[in-house]
Amino acid sequence: MENFKMVAKTLFGFEELLAKELTQLGAQRVVQGVRVVSFEGDKGFMYKANLGLRTALKILKPIKTFKAINDVALYKGIQSIDWSDYFSAHQTFLIDTTLHSDHFNHSQYVALKSKDAIVDQFRDNQGKRPDVDKDFPDLRIHVHIDRDQVTVSLDTSGESLHRRGYKTATNIAPINEVLAAGMLMLSGWDGTSHFIDPMCGSGTILAEAAMIACNIPANINRKEFAFEKWSDWDSQLFDNILESLLKRTREFHYTITGYDKAPSAVSKAIDNIQNANLSEYINIKQANFFETEKETDGPLHMVFNPPYGERLDIDMERFYREIGDTLKQGYSNTNAWLITGNLDALKFVGLRPSRKIKLFNGKLEARFVKYEMYAGSKKGKYMNKEEEE
Repeated sequence: MENFKMVAKTLFGFEELLAKELTQLGAQRVVQGVRVVSFEGDKGFMYKANLGLRTALKILKPIKTFKAINDVALYKGIQSIDWSDYFSAHQTFLIDTTLHSDHFNHSQYVALKSKDAIVDQFRDNQGKRPDVDKDFPDLRIHVHIDRDQVTVSLDTSGESLHRRGYKTATNIAPINEVLAAGMLMLSGWDGTSHFIDPMCGSGTILAEAAMIACNIPANINRKEFAFEKWSDWDSQLFDNILESLLKRTREFHYTITGYDKAPSAVSKAIDNIQNANLSEYINIKQANFFETEKETDGPLHMVFNPPYGERLDIDMERFYREIGDTLKQGYSNTNAWLITGNLDALKFVGLRPSRKIKLFNGKLEARFVKYEMYAGSKKGKYMNKEEEE
């Protein structure tokens, strides 16, 4: 099989992680961009990337690049592609757009002109046209315009890859699965210690932590990928790729624990963990983190997403002070990482972070911070060095 270029989309701050993931999976010509990483591979690797990548949101397959500064040039460029190579007039399609251009500033208009070019081509050549289906299209097409450069791609993934397929129940402010996986990877989590998420919500961080610890493919629970509707879909090749990934799974010899004080959250988390077939690795308890202390010997790895007042009404100053007090008094020998979109709240923790990483939780700018609680001291000595990233 021949190699071809692909582009993986990701979240801000995860480009290096994604490039490393791609290289480890076996991608060729890996090049980092902003929120994207381009690479080369064959059809089997396209399947592997969709199944295995933890920090990718989409895998796109570019099929045409051209210049356009107006809708006439856009229409002609889209029509220069022989669309019958990719789907038939009896099938359905959908166009997504991303714009970074002074020439085009309305994504729906770009999608409409692109749609017209495609259906006109079918109508002219075959006397019939394919329909648009916004929910279950047979082919997803992505049109990206950067200044005057138009890139037309096939969307190999379909729904965003953060939709892993295991989460049926969520809470008020659920964390994106790709964000959770990337945070865990940035924190250095590798499954070689005990792990805790003390405010686990619907269990996303717990599930992603277990899959990383056991090297389980990120999207093993997905119902489908867009490429399964393509004319060159090879189910036997897909099964072979999946089997090869599953052979790389490994045993995990520690504990993964989740706390939440809300019974409804605990119930949802348990359901999601069962959906992901990860119950044997994860223990979830109803507990208020501020009334707990470390239950395991040896080092502990902690990653959590505390509320920061966007959608939950809490006393921010008191809440974040209690986070710091609980870590100091009950969690020695712990690397504690948390993400917050409330940058002012961090000063109430009363600990100096040893690392600060800028991320985005949705559109909200956030900080992912690390507190190192040293062993052998109830007061939990912490680092005085602060590193801004």
